[in-house]
Amino acid sequence: MGWLLVAAAVALGLPALAWLAQDRLIFFPQPVLSTAHLPAQAIPFAVAAADGTQLRGWWVKGSAAAAPTVIYFGGNAEEVSWTLAETRWPRDVTLVALNYRGYGASEGAPGERELLADALAIHDAVAAHPDVDSRRIVVFGRSLGTALAAHVAAARPVAGAVLASPFDSLVAIGKVHYPWLPVSLLLRHRFDVVADARRSGSPLLVLVADEDTIIAPEHSRVLFDAWAGPKSWQGVPGADHNTLGASDAFWEHIAGFLAER
Repeated sequence: MGWLLVAAAVALGLPALAWLAQDRLIFFPQPVLSTAHLPAQAIPFAVAAADGTQLRGWWVKGSAAAAPTVIYFGGNAEEVSWTLAETRWPRDVTLVALNYRGYGASEGAPGERELLADALAIHDAVAAHPDVDSRRIVVFGRSLGTALAAHVAAARPVAGAVLASPFDSLVAIGKVHYPWLPVSLLLRHRFDVVADARRSGSPLLVLVADEDTIIAPEHSRVLFDAWAGPKSWQGVPGADHNTLGASDAFWEHIAGFLAER
């Protein structure tokens, strides 16, 4: 009888623990440790979210007035200044990236509803900027950020979307990594990216790591197949989830896509 009680406690306790801890399993806020690595032309940029939360990041003006503006949404453990400092970005494009709620110097705490609304607020602030051609905005998401980029592409007219390591839904990914849990019942932050993909008619570039063990390429493919607009798939051989951006091929595909926008 005792072992039955123990088994029942474990069966009930693990889901309860997962329910309580899921925010800490999904979001990994990172501080701004330094800004010395940012390019010289980077300037602070802030956007007030719909609820007044201040989202903070940077604006890096490109060398060509006619080039597109890229709004970047990072991964779940990313402080975005490091991606803005990447030297392989095309120099003519303007880059905008703000840290998520609770990340960097941004206020608040992250959550699905909040981040999706924030993504739209960021897009709208950028589109209204006098230095930006609102018809030439490209949204760029990496990993978790692909859900935000796809959401903007579904709700706003954008010139294109770049999704690096995209996924179909967080429920589907959760089932892969936690097969012993009732993920569909427990997960509050569901990030159903496929639903947004079906409403997105802008050109799409998907970049995947062929050896990705966090977001397997087949989950990226589900998202890709659902996308309503014209699309291109580029796999990077030998790369995994965390080294995809280290490949020169990754940046060459991005440069080619942006040159057509």
